[in-house]
Amino acid sequence: MLFIDPHIHCVSRVTDDYQNQFRHGMRVVIEPAFWLGQPRTSAGTFRDYFSMLLEWEPQRAANYGLTHRCLMALNPKEANDPRVADPVMEMLPEFLNHPNVIGVGETGYDEITAAEEKALLRHVELAKEFNLPVMVHTPHRDKARGTERTMDVLEDMGMDPARVIIDHSTEETTKMILDRGYWAGHTVYPHTKLTAERFANIFMEFGTERMMINSSGDWGESDPLNVIKTAALLEQRGAARADIQKLVWQNIIDFYGHERLNLSEALVQAGSTLITA
Repeated sequence: MLFIDPHIHCVSRVTDDYQNQFRHGMRVVIEPAFWLGQPRTSAGTFRDYFSMLLEWEPQRAANYGLTHRCLMALNPKEANDPRVADPVMEMLPEFLNHPNVIGVGETGYDEITAAEEKALLRHVELAKEFNLPVMVHTPHRDKARGTERTMDVLEDMGMDPARVIIDHSTEETTKMILDRGYWAGHTVYPHTKLTAERFANIFMEFGTERMMINSSGDWGESDPLNVIKTAALLEQRGAARADIQKLVWQNIIDFYGHERLNLSEALVQAGSTLITA
């Protein structure tokens, strides 16, 4: 089985993680821009960070056999910081035409503030201008309200729901996301927020349609092999291998587009063959 992790913060990982991912079937990693834990105090630090995602991290991943793509955004948490919010949003268009950029994200809500909504609106405008899909971060607190508000804003702006993945979904939000035509992303952590066992229950109810899973692989307690481990659990629970392969491979290609991901034809065909096997 082959895997894509559609949301992993590789700058938080060591090269051993890349080696282990490849050995277990991971072939593509997608890294959205995010909060680094320590508040950044000037826009220049974002410029350096964005350049790292676009230049250094793809090379580091390639050294271990992995294709690395990324998404660009001002993350919701730092949208509340006036020292960086406006300057970063102004510089963002400089990066969106880079060939390694496949979408806009993470944007959305953290505390559901006016500043976060202002940034969300601008991110959606840029996504439409550059013809890019959007990855939305949903708040870890008051998730249902934040998710509903996000979808209302996207609808008001005329954003095609098929071009939006609403991430960090849980049992509380998956149905509402799918009912309104969006993709539902599920971040699987070892112990907190959403475990593999809880996602397996969601999967058994909703199946593969517009569904994704990811590991986040961030600086907190996370596991860069969690997409692979969750797939194994799904198989143990009786899910068909073809359905699992669709969840962890073809769905991501369908959402971002083969051309945008710029994967080799051999790699795409390898995953497609496994799906129908």
